[in-house]
Amino acid sequence: MAKTMQWFLDKYGESHQNATNKLIHWVCVPSIMFSLLGLMYAIPFLTERGLFTNWAAVFLALALLYYLRLSLPMFIGFLIIGGLMLLGNNAIYEAVGNHAGQLALVSLAIFVIAWIGQFIGHKIEGKKPSFLEDVQFLLIGPAWLLHFIYKKVGIKY
Repeated sequence: MAKTMQWFLDKYGESHQNATNKLIHWVCVPSIMFSLLGLMYAIPFLTERGLFTNWAAVFLALALLYYLRLSLPMFIGFLIIGGLMLLGNNAIYEAVGNHAGQLALVSLAIFVIAWIGQFIGHKIEGKKPSFLEDVQFLLIGPAWLLHFIYKKVGIKY
């Protein structure tokens, strides 16, 4: 049986019932996603680094294929969210004088702090993070948050 987006969201939700853990996830999951893209953006690329010529854009394109396989609405949502995160990281890169090392330091700080928050949330929850069971849940975490927004505005996912 092929696993559906709903199956992944339900499974992910099993270890995310505590209100404090959920709140932490609303802050930390987007922060991790943003900072991970920043870390990838900072890695030297095959050509001159730009908004779409960087490893973050390559990773995002691959992640978008994953979302497309599971849900067209999630794909569209992450196309927008991912694009905005690329723009944000590009803005930081330009703000630090096109210095990839500075972007990497900012991203690393956000990444570490956000993961600490995630583990605190799971300690409060009393359940281990879902990705320890299946690495796919690293991509499902952001979708789990987006599905709440979709439900609120009436978008079927």
